[in-house]
Amino acid sequence: MTHYERLAAINKAHLWNPFTQMKDYNNSDPLIIERGEGVMLYDVQGRAYYDGFASVWLNVHGHNIPELNQAITDQLERVAHSTLLGMANVPAIELAEKLVEISPEGLNKVFYSDSGATGVEIAVKMAFQYWKNRGETGKTKFITMNQAYHGDTIGAVSVGAIPLYHDVFRPMLFPTHVIPYPYVYRHEDGEREAMEATLTALRNVLETSADEIAAIIVEPIVQGASGILIMPDGCLREMAALCRTYDVLFIADEVATGFGRTGAMFACDLEEVSPDLMVIGKGLTGGYLPVAATLATDEVYSAFYADYEEQKTFFHGHSFTGNPLGCAVALANLKLFEERNLVEGVRAKAAFVEQKLSVLKDSPHVGDIRQKGLMLGIELVRDKATRKPYDWAERIGVRVTERARELGMLTRPLGNVVVFIPPLASTEAELEAMIDILMQSIFDVTEGGLES
Repeated sequence: MTHYERLAAINKAHLWNPFTQMKDYNNSDPLIIERGEGVMLYDVQGRAYYDGFASVWLNVHGHNIPELNQAITDQLERVAHSTLLGMANVPAIELAEKLVEISPEGLNKVFYSDSGATGVEIAVKMAFQYWKNRGETGKTKFITMNQAYHGDTIGAVSVGAIPLYHDVFRPMLFPTHVIPYPYVYRHEDGEREAMEATLTALRNVLETSADEIAAIIVEPIVQGASGILIMPDGCLREMAALCRTYDVLFIADEVATGFGRTGAMFACDLEEVSPDLMVIGKGLTGGYLPVAATLATDEVYSAFYADYEEQKTFFHGHSFTGNPLGCAVALANLKLFEERNLVEGVRAKAAFVEQKLSVLKDSPHVGDIRQKGLMLGIELVRDKATRKPYDWAERIGVRVTERARELGMLTRPLGNVVVFIPPLASTEAELEAMIDILMQSIFDVTEGGLES
């Protein structure tokens, strides 16, 4: 038995992979990664792959980066972990200061956690308790957006709205008001009307129910897991303004969109929106360690700031909250952002990618190419003229990404949408190589005889 065969057998016997139908997986030859270098990943059999989805949307500078490695090594020689419950540690304090500096105006308080989902869970609980601590006990409900994804903990699922992921758990969840996310490609009347439908739905909920609404939670500018849907210009700004008018908290879930991914440090910056609560993760540590954070305004924080006996404390925490190793590598990550002008570079690279992908617009099975910065989704359709989608059972996105893997690039589909989210530090040459594989994979599956 080879080294690969042994690992594959153990994987199939004992490891339950997330978001994976294990019957399919166990009937395949699983990909087992052994190491990474730059934008490349290498499996245990020595094959190389471009990391075309930034290891689930979070890798920034590539893999095995000396400065990030060194930050962890240096911190490891001091202390690997120390709790934040009633005390603090040096990297957590320094990172909090840096996050406040780079975040939208007004977000002055940082509460750490260990994943985007737990960061959302914290934001939801903070918003709920904020109103209770202020004595407004009727504001207990939330607004979310159709096809939203905010993570997989119960609170995060409650404010999620993807039936495939969430319906099975519906009896466990609290109810929400759901408004449409502007899905321009699938809206009969185009961009302006898609945006107006969203704003009208939000306005209607606020006009009738603002006195019972604690907060709205939004994936700003780009809704990720629903298929990389892009908000029309001005939509986020108008939504935030409506929430201010009706005294409802605005939660921005920047887990996927933050840290340069959309061409700004945070997607909210694109429209100068300052939320009441903002959740960050993924790119926070450059894709190295699981650290997330929920940022809050002084106004939100002040509702919890009281005498001990008032019992207004935010009773929430995680064992590894503010882990020094994670915070140290996050600081090194943000230092590289500045030294390498990474956000500005993303904007130039995004224009390059858009130009390279433009040839796909003539493909008979490419319905829509959606892009904001280096966050892209290509929606494949059975019939371009009618926008008829491929049937779920045709597994079109799966087959395209399987073909990409054969050609040397890794990514994952979102149904019929093929995702391209490369590490931000990818060079133009590396981006061109990845795009060539992506386009070839789409052609091979939809036109080149690999369709069934």
